[in-house]
Amino acid sequence: MSKEQKWSLAAACVLYVITIIGFFYFSLTLIVVVFLLFSLCISYFAYLCYKTHKDYTGAEHFQQEIGLLKAEKEQIVGDYEILISEKDTEIGNLRGQSEELSKKLTDMEAEKDMTAKKLEEVSIEVKKAERMKYESLMPPEDDEQSEVDIVEIAKRAVAELDKEAKEVGLRVTISSSFDKLMVKASGNRLLVMFRNIIDNSIKYMQTAGNLVITISTVGDDIFIVLKDTGKGLPEDETKHIFELNYQGSNRISGNGLGLTQAKAIVEHYGGTIYARSPQGNGMGIYIQLPTV
Repeated sequence: MSKEQKWSLAAACVLYVITIIGFFYFSLTLIVVVFLLFSLCISYFAYLCYKTHKDYTGAEHFQQEIGLLKAEKEQIVGDYEILISEKDTEIGNLRGQSEELSKKLTDMEAEKDMTAKKLEEVSIEVKKAERMKYESLMPPEDDEQSEVDIVEIAKRAVAELDKEAKEVGLRVTISSSFDKLMVKASGNRLLVMFRNIIDNSIKYMQTAGNLVITISTVGDDIFIVLKDTGKGLPEDETKHIFELNYQGSNRISGNGLGLTQAKAIVEHYGGTIYARSPQGNGMGIYIQLPTV
C-alpha cells in the first residue's frame, strides 16, 4: 500500500469516528459535512486502490507481452541458426563441387595442352610430309646454282614449246620492260616451271588464242603473270588446280602434276603462286618470287 493510500484511509477512519461521535454532540449540518468529507476520503482511497490494481494489471500484461516477444525472438533466432546451418552445409557442398570442378578444369587444361602439343606435332609431321611430297616433285638443280636471267629462261620455255603451241593455234608472247632480270635460283627448275604452265594452257585452251607472259618487278620482288584467252574454269575448281593429281571438269589426258610441280618450285624459292579464272575469260597464273 502506498503512502497516499495510507493517509486517505486514515483520514477516512478518523472522519468516520467523528461522524459517529457527532450524532451525540454536533449539529446535523456539521455531521453532514463530516460525513461528506469521510465519503470523499473513502472514495479517494478506493480510486487509489483501483489505480494501483490497474497499473499492476498493465505491468503484468506488459510482462506477458515481453515473455511472448522473448519466446518469438528465441524462435526466430533458432530458425535463423537452423537456416545458417543449412546454408553452411550448402556452402560446404558448393565449395566441394567447386574444388572438384577446379580439379576437372585443371585436368582438362592439361589434356588440352597435351592435345595441342600432339596436334602441333601432327601438324609439323603433316607439313614435313607435304614438304617431302613436294620435294619429290622438284626437278634436279643445275650443277652450279647462281643468279639466272628469268626473262631469258621464259624465252627458252616458249621456244621449246613453240611447235606444240602453233599446232593448237596458241600464240605465246612475252611482255617485259626489262631485257634482263636476275634471280637467285636454279635455271633448270625455273624452266620447268614455265614449261609446265605454258603446256597447261596448250592442253586446256581447246581453241586458238593467246598466252601473254608478263614479267615485272614489285618492290624487291619479281612478279610474273601468265594469262591466256581460253575458257577458264569455275571458281570452285580454280582453287584446286595446284593440288596433286587434280583435274578440273575440262580434264583431258595427263597426270595432273604440271601445276603442282610449278607450285613446288615457286614455294621452294620462297615465292607464292595463285590462279584466277573468271569463267569464259581465260586462266591467269600469278607468281611472286624474291630476287634473292
